[in-house]
Order: sequence, then C-alpha cells, then structure tokens
Amino acid sequence: MKIIACYSNKGGVGKTATSVNLAYACAQAGMHVLLCDLDPQGASGFYLRVKPSKKLTEARFFEDVKRFTKSIRASDFKNLDVLPANMTYRDFDVFLSRMRNKRSRLKKALKSVGGDYDVIVLDCPPNFSTLSENIFKAADTIVVPVIPSTLSERTFDQLVGFFDEHKLPKKKLRAFFSMVQRRKKLHVETIAAMRKQYRKRFMSTSIPFSADIERMGLYRAPVVTYASRSVAGLAYRELFKELNKGLDSKR
Repeated sequence: MKIIACYSNKGGVGKTATSVNLAYACAQAGMHVLLCDLDPQGASGFYLRVKPSKKLTEARFFEDVKRFTKSIRASDFKNLDVLPANMTYRDFDVFLSRMRNKRSRLKKALKSVGGDYDVIVLDCPPNFSTLSENIFKAADTIVVPVIPSTLSERTFDQLVGFFDEHKLPKKKLRAFFSMVQRRKKLHVETIAAMRKQYRKRFMSTSIPFSADIERMGLYRAPVVTYASRSVAGLAYRELFKELNKGLDSKR
C-alpha cells in the first residue's frame, strides 16, 4: 500500500481537484484506491457524489476500526472508494493533541484498512497543525500544487523550511505548478525561478488554469470523464504518469 497526500499550506491551489483526478487515474490503471477526505469542507466527496458519514467522529476515525471501515463508500467508478469528510473533522487537531503518540495516529488508522487497497490518496486541509504532521509522517509521497505567484512561492518556501526544521525527508515532496496561465509574465518568471531553486522538488508536468477543471463542480466527476481530450484532461494524465514512475521505483 502506498499513501499519496495532496497537501498545500495555502488554500485555493487546486488540491482537491488534484486528489480526485489522481485517485481516478490510479483506479483506471487497475489499482484499488481509497480517496480519504481529511478536509471538513468535504469537497472530494462532493465531486464524487458521495455523502458524508455523520457517525464517523474524530474519535472513531482514529480508534474505531469497524466504524472507520463502515464509513467507506463506493464511488461510481470501478476500483475507487471514498472515505468522505464531515464537519466534525474540524476538531481533529484538538483530539490528536490529547492522544499518546499523536504524530503517528493517522498512519495507524490508515493501516487498519490498507490491506484492501493499493493506494490511499489523502485530500488534506491547508494548514500547519498536528494533523499535517501526521500527514507528513504517514505519506510516502506528498503532492504539492503550487500556483506560480508570489504568495504561493512564499508558502512553498515555508513548507520546505518546516521540513528542514523538523528534519523530515524532503524527498517526499513532489510539487507541480497548478492553475498555470502561460500568457502571464509573472507565471512564466516564477516557474523559471522556482525550478532553478528547487530542481529536485518539482515535477515537469504542469496543470493549466482551465474552465474544464472548474466544471468538476457541475459534472461532479473527474475531468477526464467529461473532457478527456482537453488540455486539462491530458495534463492530469501526464501528472499521474510522472508520479506513478516515482511510486514504481519505491515498490
């Protein structure tokens, strides 16, 4: 089992769209996939037409394997299951802060169902917290969408700095540029500068700013199911292929 976390300490960068499309791509490649939504907004579940389980509270998420398993829902797509979020997840950090071995509780919970899946994809909330430390420890790979703008550049610097400060393995970080608009000079210049600074951290694939991605909320489905040959659909396919090569090397 491999755990892929889609994480950014900045909101609005395309994290949930990436989670859903990568999970779908893994499933289409024949892997058994669990998309685990850790964000109380529950956008991943919404995109895949899966209603949240109101009975899976923060305590049961980490301590009740039976309730955790029962809360997993099948999606409309073969090989792809979803553990949807609900608003009680907003208290994850409060709950985790009171637990023993609080920085490894998420990994333990995911391992309880890991035998049924080849890949678990985590859609993560945008903050630094006890939960995010759990995510950094549990994940084999952390996929980081970065909009090529000044604020996103700053937040990625903060993320790398956090990994340095806490002696976390930076090789887990696999960043890519998201919502790219090539006609914008700032985007082009920021991409060039960040690729030079973080050569080992960025994948070569970029995801464009696209109305097809915004339509995920209308179709409630991954982009490639309704815009297969679009620029965005092809980009997500390439992102999966590039990421999967890294996962293959770790298997």
